[in-house]
Amino acid sequence: MDQAQIEIRVLSSLSQIAETEWDACACPEAAAGRRPNDPFTTHRFLRALEESGSVGRGTGWQPQYLTCYLDDQLIACAPLYAKGHSQGEYIFDHSWAHAYEQAGGRYYPKLQMAVPFTPATGRRFLVRPGYEAQGISALTQGAVQLASNNQISSLHVTFCTEVEAAVGKELGLLPRISQQFHWLNEGYAGFEDFLGALSSRKRKAIRKERAQAQAFGGSITTYSGADLRVEHWDAFWRFYQDTGSRKWGSPYLTRAFFDIVHETMAEDISLVLAERDGQAVAGALNFIGAEALYGRYWGCIEHHPCLHFELCYYQAIDLAIAKGLARVEAGAQGEHKLARGYLPTETYSLHWIGDSGFRRAVADYLEAERAAVDEEIDILTSYGPFKKTQVEEQE
Repeated sequence: MDQAQIEIRVLSSLSQIAETEWDACACPEAAAGRRPNDPFTTHRFLRALEESGSVGRGTGWQPQYLTCYLDDQLIACAPLYAKGHSQGEYIFDHSWAHAYEQAGGRYYPKLQMAVPFTPATGRRFLVRPGYEAQGISALTQGAVQLASNNQISSLHVTFCTEVEAAVGKELGLLPRISQQFHWLNEGYAGFEDFLGALSSRKRKAIRKERAQAQAFGGSITTYSGADLRVEHWDAFWRFYQDTGSRKWGSPYLTRAFFDIVHETMAEDISLVLAERDGQAVAGALNFIGAEALYGRYWGCIEHHPCLHFELCYYQAIDLAIAKGLARVEAGAQGEHKLARGYLPTETYSLHWIGDSGFRRAVADYLEAERAAVDEEIDILTSYGPFKKTQVEEQE
């Protein structure tokens, strides 16, 4: 099909496009009544970021959504933002920005094709089924042209799928490999079945941690759908503020974001709260996809031994097994996840650099980094908690 037939439009807000139109590309499976594979690229999630003021004016995340039309039908779209900094991305390029500006260049603004504040793998090139080749090509060309026309230094496509990374490389983008820790469901019948796959020592350690956590003096409850109430979000907002101020300096999301997703995404949410004497003292927020549970935020107002591990990791495993989900993505960083059954997994991004000299330098860096990441994954996997042999000492 002639690429010239495709019209590319840039939108400054998702209010400029119908939810059904966007989601026909972002989550076509939902049209048949199924849960979206990726809750984060849905119109309602991205719109919640906008309407809550979590992105937009003053945040350093200015929406520049790309849409591709063929004969007035939307065939592809992408969450694209003009960035004034490198915060909230989790595949970071701070060193690139420093080097570029030390050489006299202007690194910001840049373009970021991503879901803000969300280190979860998913499609970034949102294409209507049947238009995959044309759609990805058009979105790539459109984003690069937008950057070039506006003298923008670079384009970054973060936490894309492995397939998109391969296609993007063929289209001339620079591929980058990072890693985070995921728990994989090997068809476990329950948590005890999962524990049976671990070495005896790790199995005992996890049971001890769960017992310590459960002894904090209250109860642990998972809320979803109609069970979620406004007071749950009031409690979680206190947790989120504490975590945000310690990790990022200030929270990325506004209070209004949680109110909006309460109204529009309650069925996509699992909120785990530890409650004692009628008060929530800690909590973990997860989003539910068709194949994965995505751990997003944790916080507390009291410290209790192992409660973090229980709410964030073990409760997530319980829920994934109960729902038959293939994996748990527990967010960025954290080698402590390894001992709890979360193994290192490759994540992918794509990059376009306008300056040819700087592009060569980044390409060389990425090649060396890729080898280092591969080695790190191999080493970390070898230290995983799973049995190394078919016959191992029993408890």
